Amino acid sequence: MIENIIKEKPTKLFVAITAFFVANALIAECIGGKIFSLEKLLGLPPANLTIFGETGLSFNLSCGVLLWPLEFIITDIVNEFYGPKAVKRISYIAVGLISYAFIIFYVAINFPPADFWIVSGGQNRIPNMNDAFNSIFGQGMWIIVASIIAFLVSQLIDVTIFHKIKKVTGEKKVWLRATGSTVVSQLVDSFIVVFIAFKIGKGWSWPTVLSISLLGYSYKFLVAVLMTPVIYFAEARIANYVGSETARQMRVSAMGNKG
Repeated sequence: MIENIIKEKPTKLFVAITAFFVANALIAECIGGKIFSLEKLLGLPPANLTIFGETGLSFNLSCGVLLWPLEFIITDIVNEFYGPKAVKRISYIAVGLISYAFIIFYVAINFPPADFWIVSGGQNRIPNMNDAFNSIFGQGMWIIVASIIAFLVSQLIDVTIFHKIKKVTGEKKVWLRATGSTVVSQLVDSFIVVFIAFKIGKGWSWPTVLSISLLGYSYKFLVAVLMTPVIYFAEARIANYVGSETARQMRVSAMGNKG
């Protein structure tokens, strides 16, 4: 059994992809609490958009968006070579480990801090290290629940749309099934996060929920389109690594898997 993992390139590749996928998902959850200004990053003035009657909207985004588009690309690559069952498996693993991580964060937050450590950040203008630690790792429960549900639902939607398009197009039009599945699943992801975290959790109005969801989705849509060439590059590298004939067999096998 262990020899298969060590010697078979498709197996080694799947293990590596799974590890990278889970690591990115967990990192995205951890950095998601920071909101950055896309306009400031690009040296542009605030957009000050009006959507659904909500005024003064700008592209203030969670740092989690830096990695989530990459996760959907990995999803499409796994779907292409290993099939929908493999995508679902790595998605369930990611959700399980993210949940485990937040449980450990909660436990760590509730451990009594050492007195010297609380004031140890004074030289860095952090008056209370315990409060700083709790604010970073103690994200609101609604946000945690929203992000996990949104991730899992959007992954299942992505894999389903990808596979249906591939059944129609065959090996052709990789860009269509990859980008098409991503832009739809990202729309669902954007809405679910805001709906659960802020409509249910904080009582936001529907216009606010819809405008914030659409604003975040517009960024994700653009990134999904721009990153389409990455899929072609990654698939070429995989074919080069495992061999063209093995890559062909993997694609055929992936098409035969049922979700």
